Amino acid sequence: MAVTTLVVKLGGEVVAGSGLPALAADLRALADEGRRVVVTHGGGPQATALSRRLGLEPRIIGGRRVTDDATLDVMKMVIAGQVNVDLCARLRAAGCRPLGLHDVVRAVRRPPKVISGGGPEPIDLGHVGDPVGFDLPLLERVLGSGYLPVVACLGHSDAGETFNINADIVANQLAGALRADALVLVTGAPGVLRDLQDPASRIPRLTVDEGRRAIADGTVSGGMIPKLEESFAALGLGARAIYIVAGELARAIREPGAVGTVLVP
Repeated sequence: MAVTTLVVKLGGEVVAGSGLPALAADLRALADEGRRVVVTHGGGPQATALSRRLGLEPRIIGGRRVTDDATLDVMKMVIAGQVNVDLCARLRAAGCRPLGLHDVVRAVRRPPKVISGGGPEPIDLGHVGDPVGFDLPLLERVLGSGYLPVVACLGHSDAGETFNINADIVANQLAGALRADALVLVTGAPGVLRDLQDPASRIPRLTVDEGRRAIADGTVSGGMIPKLEESFAALGLGARAIYIVAGELARAIREPGAVGTVLVP
């Protein structure tokens, strides 16, 4: 399958890591080949660091950040500010034409829900949102003009509210909305491994059914389980393939399965 449109999700730890220059060079190479690339990013580690510098101890429940008024201000400063600006600067240094965007995601406030690890009662996460749509005409215009959109994972309601949104959720839904040929999740792991201690145990290709069996029989464990489950959801939303990689982004796209793991329906 020829990959012409791809959404690349970078976590905050990736943006701050030593591998970012190589990833930026790969994004430049893919753009030079005529591929349409959209980058989305989070900024959890940076938000935690700034919160503590400001005397605010982050409140995390079941792996989810409670976003009160003060924390929302931190997320605005970090996600739409520090991380987006620094990432665009690094991409520009690699020869890309990045355009930072923080008003692409349309969202509604997430209602209180029971959270795994948060006890039996519904939890109100505060100013946390769920995407309900994207400004696709804007993204298409940016892509059509030869720019690389860099989407901050904040959302806005029609009433002008701003929400903190999980970057994986934004990437999954955006890949589906764009009918992307590939969603690329850049992680700390070199793909799906049969043995977490052995990079040589990498599984090059998985279907959804194979992935579910691998979870059920214990082949896949730990933090890769939610990553796979999120990938299954993205495929169900319309993305055509998911690439889980730690690096060598351009090679992963040109030679599916050579590095990382490719997930297909």
